[in-house]
Amino acid sequence: MSAVVYLKQTSITSLLRHWVSLAVSPEALTWLDNKREQIKGGELGREFFTAFSAVSRYTGKQQLKLNAKDLKAAAVMQVGWCPGHWSVDQAARTLLVLALPQDDREKYLHALEQVFTTADGGELVALYQALPLLPYPEQLQKRAAEGVRSNMIAVFDAIALQNSYPAQYFNTPAWNQMVLKALFIGRPLHLIQGLDLRANRDLAKMLINYAHERHSANRPVPAELWQLVNNS
Repeated sequence: MSAVVYLKQTSITSLLRHWVSLAVSPEALTWLDNKREQIKGGELGREFFTAFSAVSRYTGKQQLKLNAKDLKAAAVMQVGWCPGHWSVDQAARTLLVLALPQDDREKYLHALEQVFTTADGGELVALYQALPLLPYPEQLQKRAAEGVRSNMIAVFDAIALQNSYPAQYFNTPAWNQMVLKALFIGRPLHLIQGLDLRANRDLAKMLINYAHERHSANRPVPAELWQLVNNS
């Protein structure tokens, strides 16, 4: 990992910890800090998975109370990072994931995949919305695509909405399928980052066909669809 990436990770971690510290008890913060240190110094194992699952019992699930200054700091550290809808336990889980040893890329990616594989729905939301903050983002495209295919709306939203990862790393077919699925399941297109930048003719054709199908079935066509077609 380069020095630049390391400094960025350190800054993100410091900001997340600060936000968590404002929302939890001193005892909960001490527990979290101790678990992070243990995870940094060892192999991925029982210690990590136990802590990852137990987070909400210590922190609660209330929303982070972020102001405009906090959101600006987040956007400066990571372009497109919008944690305004994050909960305290999601931020704490992100801190635990960021504590995993990262120097060995293959080892880290294997460990991260284990975390995704064993996570429940709520934990998956925290993991997917944290993707832009993790190292080796180019290697996580397959994993991100799994989030888009999920039948759980909350998991789909975690990767598709208010998340900079798809616009930055999805190829065109994956991007188009994500946008089309958002329409199918009634998700708000305006919360998908990068719509204008990633507009393309293939997507426009898919959207027009979708609109025709809706019209033929006497079903309403979302107004956002036509705006997206016009931008393509």
